[in-house]
Amino acid sequence: MTSVRGRLAPSPTGRLHLGNAWAFLLAWLACRKAGGTLVLRMEDIDPDRATQDWAEEIVFDLHWLGLDWDEGPHPDGTPGETGDCGPYVQSRRGALYEQALHRLGARVYPCYCTRKELRDQLHAMAGAPHVDDRGAPYPGTCRHLTAEERAQREAGGRHPCLRLNTEGLADIVFMDALCGPQRFSLAGCGGDFALRRSDGVWAYQLAVVVDDALMGVNQVVRGEDILVSTPRQLALFDLLGWPRPAYAHIPLLCDAAGERLAKRHNSLSLRALRAAGRTPQELVGLLAFKAGLQDRPDPKTPRELLDGFTWQRLPRGPVLLDAQ
Repeated sequence: MTSVRGRLAPSPTGRLHLGNAWAFLLAWLACRKAGGTLVLRMEDIDPDRATQDWAEEIVFDLHWLGLDWDEGPHPDGTPGETGDCGPYVQSRRGALYEQALHRLGARVYPCYCTRKELRDQLHAMAGAPHVDDRGAPYPGTCRHLTAEERAQREAGGRHPCLRLNTEGLADIVFMDALCGPQRFSLAGCGGDFALRRSDGVWAYQLAVVVDDALMGVNQVVRGEDILVSTPRQLALFDLLGWPRPAYAHIPLLCDAAGERLAKRHNSLSLRALRAAGRTPQELVGLLAFKAGLQDRPDPKTPRELLDGFTWQRLPRGPVLLDAQ
């Protein structure tokens, strides 16, 4: 029987908020309830937004909440890592992404379209699909350019991104622990998607697949808003010959108006709540109450919730916080 390996994968682009704590608590509970190993990985591939200061604050916040991990950055914030699957920081894993890109071979092609050109192309298409969490659908403009056409674009100063050709790939079918059976066509998820940006920055879809595979992650717990990305990632797992992880896409924690919590909700950052005198036990107890794991928002530590944790108790649909 394969042992569970879960992960916490924050992006150090700002302060953790209550919505992050919600997702990380449930991921921690799912892994610890199964007696599994938990990996902490910093997803810092965005060079314009990710900083070491944010990463250090995230480590502090997770430790403060009572969430521990077995592999990744040292929990006391000191330099270095623990575990055999590092580096546990995406900005230091570029060579591994390059190797995976090479293995995808002829499925990868350069795309010279700018964002404005893609928008214009979509607007010109009759009945163009709505742009949502899937992103703007790609119409395949550069998919079959000749070598001469590519050379002309590069001679004109164009720097291409690299896309995966999804033509001919079957529908992606999988079972989600909360959302049940899922079936997606890759065309319905936006078609050919980027693996590396035109400025050389690795795309999330490729990086997360390489990291989960090489770190042995087989249990992924994350928000429902990421569900539409999962078919793309599963396609990459399949093409690279790596086993698929199991997924649980949890309902989103929203403010009283139903808006998904984000870094702009500064008053709900863990740092602000801590400064306001809230204890980690109070926050964990509130989140456990919202998750259906207890009948009242009584203060609790994460470990005190393990016995009663089960996916069946979680609500379906967005979870609203009270205005106060």
